[in-house]
Amino acid sequence: VQLQASGGGLVQPGGSLRLSCAASGASDYAIGWFRQTPGKEREGVACISSRSDGITWYRDSVKGRFTVSRDNAKNTVNLQMNNLKPGDTAVYYCSTDSYSPYCSINGPGREYVYRGQGTQVTVSS
Repeated sequence: VQLQASGGGLVQPGGSLRLSCAASGASDYAIGWFRQTPGKEREGVACISSRSDGITWYRDSVKGRFTVSRDNAKNTVNLQMNNLKPGDTAVYYCSTDSYSPYCSINGPGREYVYRGQGTQVTVSS
């Protein structure tokens, strides 16, 4: 499994960004998006199953603003982020447990150990 996130940048509050995750070897597994800021534990942001049902999970604070999607044919998982807020500032990365096709009811957790480099998202005026 190889994962690589891209698409971050600097955006003003209220703006949008689209992150992409190149997910090689992970077409059978759920993919989670995490974010992390210095000195804090990472937190799960969104997750999408590998099955055609495309079941998703979102952190409460991003519901209605973030949308996760997946294209297994292209080995890509995207995270569309709208109405961004300064509190969304973090390094974002995609991850998988390389085991389950579905996201946990509580979202991606400690079992998501496969990850690549993240991408910085900064929301500031």
